[in-house]
Amino acid sequence: MPPYRNSTPMFVDSHCHLSFPDFAGRLPELRAAMQAAGVSRALTICTTMEEFEQVHALATGHDNLWCSVGVHPDNEGVREPSLQDLLDGAALPRVVAIGETGLDYYRLNGRSVADMAWQRERFRVHIRAAKITGLPLVIHTRSASDDTIDILREEGAGAVRGVFHCFTETQAVADAALEMGFYISFSGILTFRNAEALRDVARKVPLDRCLIETDSPYLAPMPFRGKTNQPAYVAHVAAELARLKGMDIAAVGAATTRNFEALFGLQTETAT
Repeated sequence: MPPYRNSTPMFVDSHCHLSFPDFAGRLPELRAAMQAAGVSRALTICTTMEEFEQVHALATGHDNLWCSVGVHPDNEGVREPSLQDLLDGAALPRVVAIGETGLDYYRLNGRSVADMAWQRERFRVHIRAAKITGLPLVIHTRSASDDTIDILREEGAGAVRGVFHCFTETQAVADAALEMGFYISFSGILTFRNAEALRDVARKVPLDRCLIETDSPYLAPMPFRGKTNQPAYVAHVAAELARLKGMDIAAVGAATTRNFEALFGLQTETAT
């Protein structure tokens, strides 16, 4: 059952992957579930340039979806995005972010961190696109937080904004991100039994800098862990964040929605 009493729009899924094969042919079902769960909008995230046309079509074809343009740091053997590629994508309607981008050293596969220079250069290209366009960055960082922060400081120098999505890092990393003006987004991991350290971080991040997300089809929150995640389940992330902060879920929904609108420039949009 949903963790709230009615389906009045309360929540926004700030990060999902509706173009992934897990959701093929399921969009009407997913959108109906969103409406029933009080999830008014979703940001569907691009992970390759090859995927961008499909991602953008989802956003332009549905009045409660928006999208990003970018290439995930983990993706190899794909078209490398040039600065112009990102600028061209960012100029299109309903594209509201650059990314997801960042660094991921979790699977080096026998390589050293020095060998990941290509990933660091890709990240820098995305940051430069964000500086030129003024769009926020969607940051992915895994086992690479020091380099992620350092490159943002070197390239951004206070001129870029964005969100550290699906946050799983330490309080020190959260503090550094907040100090640079970034938001912190929490996913279903917040509900996992072994995530107490992350829950401690969530308690301390100011509500006016929090976002909520699913990262679907991955990381379904309890009680759906192990199943395919979907945007409707972001309400369960909101419920856990509300519990941690000792607040009503409606207040958390309203605050994270305001934060989403402020970051992605959607204050004047009307979702249905």
